[in-house]
Amino acid sequence: MKSNKIKILERALAREKIARKEAEKILEEKSIDLYILAEKFKQTNVVLEDLVFRKNHELKEVFKNIVDAYCVIDMFGNVLEMNQATYNILECGHDCKKLNLLNFVPPDEIDATMKAFNKLKRDKAIKDFKVKIVSQDKQVKRLHINASVIYNENNKPIAIQGIARDITEEQKIKKDLIESENRLRTLILNLDSGIFLEDENRVAIMANKKLCELFYITEPPESMTGKDLSNGAEESKVLFEDPEKFVECYNNTIKKRKTVIGEELRLVDGKILERNYIPIFKDNVFKGHLWSFNDVTLKRKYNINLEAERQKYSSIIANMNMGLVEIDTNNKIAMVNQSFITLTGYSEEELIGMSFIDELPLEQDRNSVSKVAKATIKGKSETFELSINSKSGEVKNILVSTAPNYNINGTVIGSIGVILDFTDFKKLEKQKEALLLSLEKSNDELQEYAHVVSHDLKSPLRSIYALVNWIKEDNQNVLKQESLNNISLIESTLEKMEQLIADILNYSSVTLKTLNPQAVNLNEVIDDLSQILFFPKNIKFKVLNKLPVVYGDRTRLQQLFQNIIANAIKYNDKENGLIEIDVKEKASHFQFLIRDNGIGISEKYHSKIFKIFHSLNNKSDSTGIGLSIVKKIIDLYKGDIWLESELGVGSTFYFTLKK
Repeated sequence: MKSNKIKILERALAREKIARKEAEKILEEKSIDLYILAEKFKQTNVVLEDLVFRKNHELKEVFKNIVDAYCVIDMFGNVLEMNQATYNILECGHDCKKLNLLNFVPPDEIDATMKAFNKLKRDKAIKDFKVKIVSQDKQVKRLHINASVIYNENNKPIAIQGIARDITEEQKIKKDLIESENRLRTLILNLDSGIFLEDENRVAIMANKKLCELFYITEPPESMTGKDLSNGAEESKVLFEDPEKFVECYNNTIKKRKTVIGEELRLVDGKILERNYIPIFKDNVFKGHLWSFNDVTLKRKYNINLEAERQKYSSIIANMNMGLVEIDTNNKIAMVNQSFITLTGYSEEELIGMSFIDELPLEQDRNSVSKVAKATIKGKSETFELSINSKSGEVKNILVSTAPNYNINGTVIGSIGVILDFTDFKKLEKQKEALLLSLEKSNDELQEYAHVVSHDLKSPLRSIYALVNWIKEDNQNVLKQESLNNISLIESTLEKMEQLIADILNYSSVTLKTLNPQAVNLNEVIDDLSQILFFPKNIKFKVLNKLPVVYGDRTRLQQLFQNIIANAIKYNDKENGLIEIDVKEKASHFQFLIRDNGIGISEKYHSKIFKIFHSLNNKSDSTGIGLSIVKKIIDLYKGDIWLESELGVGSTFYFTLKK
């Protein structure tokens, strides 16, 4: 029993040894395979490590060279690594040590930044975070940041990486764009044209105040935004004179999507609108409709009135007595009226295109006309006399007024001349000159004759006076008293005749040729007269105000005052007589008055006393010429004389002398 067990055990042992040897053999083979595989893994690991190293290096180089700023910071904001773009944004050099990004955040941004930082830690990433920073050079910048958390092998957050873009300029552009849009919107809202914008679906985008005013929309323009206006034409057609035509035109315009400018619409209230339509395309894709409406009612009515006025004035110009000619910058005639045609004798066809300077003026006038033409082109206006040859050869004397001719842009395109034919006037002027020469000659002869007559008349008068005086002396004791009285009457008449001759000579000698103009102090003139004239004791003579210095002939001015004052003395019948002189200064002349309290003059004689030989009394020494001389002197100085008088009260003579 025991031996059997032993045998069984031996056989089992033998089998185990064989199995063990087989296992060892297999193990040895597997060990060799494992060794070979390990060597392969080792080689692969080296390759992978090299690949990882290279990829990490390449990735770092990529981040260093990307346009946007790349930065790695620890969980407290301290910079671990950043690229050149980050240095540029922060405006610091590579020698900057221990940078913390939170130090670049201004106080007003700290709260928002910390909230974003906590969100990043919680959510492991953050996108589209915008923050304001202040660089080391104190430049304010705005950044757009995307960031994520970096974890280690134990899934523990160890750092934060982020990419930032400088959007400072972009934000400025966006802000400027918004401001521009707001300004544009404000401008459109307040334009004097009605503006209406709708999208491709006929939904209102914008309308302005003028549009609401034109179409009697009581709601504010903003309330129209978002409304569906696909049926707008039907709803508003009642406002127009021809509603169906308005709807038809509106729909055709929408359908064709072609620009329409200046389409006229007439409203039932009398308004006339001008409609413009512009289809809006973007990248060849239709985006909507832009409408504008202008109220041209006044313009249309103005044009109608303007045309009527043009027709009226064209008719006036064509038929007015003065010639009208339009000349271009090359001195060619561009337009004439009928009067100019009649003046020159040429037809309109002959005149149009004719050189005004080279063909119409006389030879001696062409240079001066050319100078005037050049001055007119430069914007000056001129008036000048000119002699021209008519077609028949007759010389015409004309007065020309020229002015620049401007186009609608304000550019000088030539000149316009208004022409007055004064040929007949020139002839009359020559006749007048001849008459004046003849009259001057006659006056000279008359004055010479007056002196001769005066001399010839005075001589026999003096002889008669002497003879009468001799007869009186020789027969003093023989003649009766009556005869002596008659002889005295003859003497008085002879004296009056001599005075009359002297006054006539004085009157005839008052002419412009005899004047010797100079500055005359009238105070001195009156002082001299007060010494020359005899003032009775019962007459007081006063000058109320200082008299001016005037320009004239001293002798004639003295004669003027002397004759009036002498009359005031002669015809004063009062116990307390008074003669006063006064003056008032006017804008262009002096107004004098000489007042007395004498016998006065009846109103019916006021218009006669200045005429020659009109004496209102029978005094022997009155010839009726004194005031006529006064009037003639006043007329020579282009003044006026008049009087106010009342019988028994006195007279006031007024007269004016130019300054």
